[in-house]
Amino acid sequence: MYGRAGGMRMRDATKSDALARVRRMQGQLRGISRMIEEDAYCIDVLTQLQAVSAASDAVGLKLLDDHVRTCVADAVRSDDGSDKLDELTAAVRRFARR
Repeated sequence: MYGRAGGMRMRDATKSDALARVRRMQGQLRGISRMIEEDAYCIDVLTQLQAVSAASDAVGLKLLDDHVRTCVADAVRSDDGSDKLDELTAAVRRFARR
């Protein structure tokens, strides 16, 4: 159950939910591509792009939540949390820049 750098992998429920959401986004992106090819109304394309962006943010927040509840919590319980907290802070900064 451990992933990169000895950290825990995401929970199975999170993984299946994230995969389902990403697959939906892939479908949305294919639809947007078709809309652009077919010269769809710009506002309609922008609306769909915003929907994909919101879906992407939701997946990111779900993964951050899972990371805190697994990897970070485990590291803090084992008194080895400083590096994980630094890693989490950097991830939140990257995510918040958008």
